[in-house]
Amino acid sequence: MNGRILISGASIAGLTLAHWLARHGFSPTIVERAPELRTGGNGVDVSGDAIAVAERMGLMGRIRQLAADVHGMKFVDAADRAVARIDTRDDASVEIMRGDLVALLREATDDVEILFGDSIQALKQDDHGVTVTFEHHPARHFDLVIGADGMHSNLRGLAFGPEERFIEHKDHYFAFANADGRLGEDRWVTMFNTPGKMTGIYRSGNHAQAKAYFILRSERLDYDHRDVAEHKRLVAEAFADQPWQPVRGLLATALADPDFYFDALAQVQMDSWSNGRIALVGDAAWCASPASGAGAELALVGAYRLAGELAAAGGDHQVAFARYDSAHRPLVGLR
Repeated sequence: MNGRILISGASIAGLTLAHWLARHGFSPTIVERAPELRTGGNGVDVSGDAIAVAERMGLMGRIRQLAADVHGMKFVDAADRAVARIDTRDDASVEIMRGDLVALLREATDDVEILFGDSIQALKQDDHGVTVTFEHHPARHFDLVIGADGMHSNLRGLAFGPEERFIEHKDHYFAFANADGRLGEDRWVTMFNTPGKMTGIYRSGNHAQAKAYFILRSERLDYDHRDVAEHKRLVAEAFADQPWQPVRGLLATALADPDFYFDALAQVQMDSWSNGRIALVGDAAWCASPASGAGAELALVGAYRLAGELAAAGGDHQVAFARYDSAHRPLVGLR
């Protein structure tokens, strides 16, 4: 049946996959590099088929209760005067903070083993399964291994090759962090633009903590995607000259946030999401870039579909992985 399945990454995709695998009778284990769940992040949309998936998980009511309650986007000039507003409220989707959604998904997988503070160091697959060597835990044997560990997927690098083969940069970088809750207008995303740069304040109606956005247009930068100190330096240098008065306060609080996040706006392009007994799901497989606004939808639906195909195929990974790829790829192409 290929019942023992290791999932790399306690992400939206990873937690959703673990939930559905367990419901279908498989025995999933998650390995997560971070010492605990990553509760930071921006607002994500639960929309389209993802709403049906969340309903079947019994989570949609809670998701609506925890909705970010943001009315729209407000554009301002350097003097902080509003020059335009766009109402983005939409009954067809629900925006929720990524951390809130991850917490709900963890509740739905509370009986699933998670190896926190560890990651996969090496893989050796044969006709009977995959032997996994971890950085800290003893080596273990699994029937299948699934990567749900994001755009810079460690598992993808081990099983498919270096990320340079699969990541297509879109000439932009973005940062996201906590900000002073007194900045910006309640229930609005306040945005200030200059050529090649955007600074924003995200004020959820259901959260006291504001969020800071920084988006920079640039050719590819040479940096370590895990070096947070370097990320902060890049953002501080790029946005120090912005004429909008709140920028100084935004930078001060954002740069002090230990969960400061910085990365490229990029897409992952792969001809296949599986290699033998190893497969990928979520941003590790098809990252549509944060600019698409479809990351949560694709993760929820893709994980649900992958688990369902494994169940329908009685654990036959060759049949299930092919069906999963064929069925889900058209939705990824639309997003």
